[in-house]
Amino acid sequence: MQRPPLRQAKTIDNVFNSAYWHLGQQDFTINEIRSKLERKTDNQAWINTVVERLIENGFLKNDFDFAVRYCELAFSHEVGANAIKRKLQLRGVAIVEIDNALEQVIDELQIDSFAMAKQRLLTKYESFHTTNKEKIYSQMTNKGFTREETERALQQHPARDTLRSKLAIKADKADLAKEIIKLYNKGKGESLILQELRLRLIDISNFEQTLYQLSLNGEVDFYQSCKAELAKKRFDLSDYKQKSKAYAYLSRKGFNSDEIKEAIQSDD
Repeated sequence: MQRPPLRQAKTIDNVFNSAYWHLGQQDFTINEIRSKLERKTDNQAWINTVVERLIENGFLKNDFDFAVRYCELAFSHEVGANAIKRKLQLRGVAIVEIDNALEQVIDELQIDSFAMAKQRLLTKYESFHTTNKEKIYSQMTNKGFTREETERALQQHPARDTLRSKLAIKADKADLAKEIIKLYNKGKGESLILQELRLRLIDISNFEQTLYQLSLNGEVDFYQSCKAELAKKRFDLSDYKQKSKAYAYLSRKGFNSDEIKEAIQSDD
């Protein structure tokens, strides 16, 4: 939805009044005030005069002073340097002014980014049961902390052992038999199924027993599956090189030598 056009300034006093009103709401950078005043008038001379007078009288901070004040407030709210840089750049402050302001404030206030990251985590989380590792890293990155700062803060958190990855949380809810059948239906052999379950952090302590029960029930038959996978390919098994390729292909799919030999002999 488009904003309605502002009533245009007829005098420079109208431009002053507009600037005072905006600055009464919150602090703005020079670029932000210019942008707002350009909606009020296209007279650049008026805008330049108003901005210069506002700076002279202390109503409008220059970019460095604005950045210093912003850094002080941000650090007091446990916001890291990277987020401060991002936000000030979005507000039109030059990177050199930002870097100089950060350097001054960090030195004057003796800011310890590692201690700040640690405190932020301690304040926000007594434990990590309601979140996961990926969310924590994402949140800390958004708040301006580096991966190193986040890792050190996590290492020092008393509840660090309760923090788990999304993969580990999902693995806890997995049904081993159902996961085996899903992978089996994708044409994967036993060793490849076992490998993928390990990668997904699923508990495989009952793998052999579960697989045996599925075989008894007729839900899993790797000999038949191996034949079906071979049938999908057009290997010329009368050619030695083609037969070797077929063997290698089925081996990569996770089938054992007995299953592969039977599949190839049956196809021959």
